[in-house]
Amino acid sequence: MNKTNWRLKMLEEIDKHPDTHPRLLLHVCCAPCSSGCLEELCAHFDVTCFYFNPNISPREEFDRRACELERLTREMPLGLPPRVEIGSYEPERFEEIARGLEDVPEGGERCFACYRLRLEETARHAREGGYDYFTTTLSISPLKNADKLNLIGGELAETYGVPYLFSDFKKADGYLRSIQRSKEYHLYRQDWCGCIYSKKESERRRAEKEHAQA
Repeated sequence: MNKTNWRLKMLEEIDKHPDTHPRLLLHVCCAPCSSGCLEELCAHFDVTCFYFNPNISPREEFDRRACELERLTREMPLGLPPRVEIGSYEPERFEEIARGLEDVPEGGERCFACYRLRLEETARHAREGGYDYFTTTLSISPLKNADKLNLIGGELAETYGVPYLFSDFKKADGYLRSIQRSKEYHLYRQDWCGCIYSKKESERRRAEKEHAQA
């Protein structure tokens, strides 16, 4: 089965604007993931980072990740410095979409519903703000399903009338760059996406590893 080359689609879209910087609303999940995306995007777009993550729990974790994102955009030299918008903290919206899916393994339908929740708010915000494109940093993670993210993004682009910038930021060493930049800027880097379910899964894997090494 032929898989879509999402990175190639992004590069083809960038080539359509050789002399301009279209306005891009970039949904961001955290500073480490953003660090691997912003270098490339800020060379071609006028980027606004939209931090909207009702899945993150507790509130202290949400705020800590938001502060690290703001620090990164201040300290990291970028082509066209991005702006940062911190969305409201609405954990009840994540709880609603996760209801009935609590026992679904990580990477399944609960995660897909979370993708849609965050991308739909980004698409809505992009339409209201008159942006030329919207996209997300989520595909930089090897644990996130880039095909699903791009399919959802494409559907929402039709619904909200704002083009989705198809992408797979983990490609071309994007994920490696995010690790390097995280070390370089001493970023707070997590081993779970932020929700209580991914945290439990992370703790389970850590306990199994420690038990195996004992």
